[in-house]
Amino acid sequence: MIRLDNPPAAAPRGLCTDCGLSRTALAGACGTACQFIRPDYPARERAVHGREAARGGDEGFFGVVLSMHRATMTPPAEGAQWTGITTALAARALRSGGVDAVLTMVADPDDRWRPVPALITDPVDLAQARGMRMGYAPLLALLETAASAGHRRLAVVGIPCQVHALRAVEARLGLEALVVIGTPCSDNTTTENFHRFLGRLTSRPEEVSYLEFRADYRVELRFRDGAVRTIPFLKLPLSDLPDDFFPLTCRTCVDYANRLSDVTVGYMGGDGEQWLIVRNERGRALVEGLEGLRLSPPTTRGRRGRAVAGFVANTEAAAGGLPVRRMPGWARPLAAFLQPRIGPRGLEFARARIEMKAVESILHLRRRLPARMRWMIPEHVWRQAEPYGLRSAEGERRHSSEAPCGTVNPEPPPPSGL
Repeated sequence: MIRLDNPPAAAPRGLCTDCGLSRTALAGACGTACQFIRPDYPARERAVHGREAARGGDEGFFGVVLSMHRATMTPPAEGAQWTGITTALAARALRSGGVDAVLTMVADPDDRWRPVPALITDPVDLAQARGMRMGYAPLLALLETAASAGHRRLAVVGIPCQVHALRAVEARLGLEALVVIGTPCSDNTTTENFHRFLGRLTSRPEEVSYLEFRADYRVELRFRDGAVRTIPFLKLPLSDLPDDFFPLTCRTCVDYANRLSDVTVGYMGGDGEQWLIVRNERGRALVEGLEGLRLSPPTTRGRRGRAVAGFVANTEAAAGGLPVRRMPGWARPLAAFLQPRIGPRGLEFARARIEMKAVESILHLRRRLPARMRWMIPEHVWRQAEPYGLRSAEGERRHSSEAPCGTVNPEPPPPSGL
């Protein structure tokens, strides 16, 4: 395993999540590769999946779908954030010979919450990639390391902004195979900010070994001594966080579901289990036959309309940061009791989060960087937000005849052979 503990310096940019591309010889490609400049998802989807996502149905929310499942590993992997599906898929890719290295994140030796990019060639070492990390890490800077080591068949585990940049330069990497295992956006922040957030949740943040935002509207904390605590979302101290806790990039993300991955693994649509989206034949080949993987049909219940409309109102009232409207203290216990019982669950919960992110992106860009809206906001985001009254004003929306800058190879990549 090769760790990127001391990456080269990043090029200074505005909206940037430091995917790592600017730290490589391909830094000049950032203008066409960055998700936060001029994304062209229909063209990228045609190149990656062989077709673009349908406008309606679940593809209108989540991107191209070959199949979608609730999923869990049995037994769960020790130390996994959920049950270990993501690392199990990466390990299978290595063991099958379909790839000879995996780009992913491991923990900093001095801070278990800080992500460090790693190039892994031994499936056993993927155990070190289990669990959640919070912070920015230049994953794609390791592409040069992989090339120097002679690796031409790669698997990459990444979040949407990393995957978008990877797909944009894929044809220039000279790879024989590339498999992308994506996770949905995680509303990232700095590791230092995350430590401050933990300090607001518990009097012993240094003893927290696990944190998860669950689909039952609760955050789960686990401690090193085995204690477990759950906190309803409505009781989280989000209104007390500084305006810059989440950067503008994460508040203007237009691809929460990681549309350009071969397979997406998350929690939003899992209703208590993990949520697995297989997007193309490479993803299907990776998932099929994975030992211990149990699949079942996704569920959906409740209605998202009121929840999303309330989010719209709060975000419109925000002073450039997080929603500022606070629920009265006396009402929070009742709302926390009702929310997991009558609120959207399963795929309806996932649809709600996708619409909330669309709304958030439009409102924050309109407030902070209105000149960027025309190119940064793709059509699928406008369609997701329109049911809540958010429509484009003059100059905010790209015309269909205006292609984004850069070119995209229209041919889908060859199968990985997994």
